[in-house]
Amino acid sequence: MTNAERPTARTVVPIERSLLIAEAFDQAQVTELRHSVTSCVHAAGLSGQRLDDFVLAVNELITNAVRHGGGQGWLRLWREAASVLCEVSDHGRGISVQRLHDRQRPAPDTAGGWGLWLARELSDTMQVETGTAGTTVRISAVLEAPQRAGHGD
Repeated sequence: MTNAERPTARTVVPIERSLLIAEAFDQAQVTELRHSVTSCVHAAGLSGQRLDDFVLAVNELITNAVRHGGGQGWLRLWREAASVLCEVSDHGRGISVQRLHDRQRPAPDTAGGWGLWLARELSDTMQVETGTAGTTVRISAVLEAPQRAGHGD
């Protein structure tokens, strides 16, 4: 390319990103935080069973952070384009490779071990970063397309 040539114009479409919650929590804030998540993801566009599933998945992650991650954690919830995403981090000792890769449903009579399995089952995507300094789990749910009035009637 010479100086006389102009670069091709590019159209950059920014990703719509909206932070809904960024909050540290411990056991005392779990219930209040779950209610806040419910309100925010409902306002963002989740409803019905999808709303209930996503909130339950988030609740499992924050409960895991309290139980297994040092008693406290950090939650970020945001909307990005056509999805809501939630990231829960803690400062625990990490998740074992065996547990992390176990995709089998826990036995019905098992008292623990349901959190990650439920979060994975009840969200559209789940990513986990874990190590001796802590764990971060990110889940997402795709928002339903809005219904257009008169469409199909």
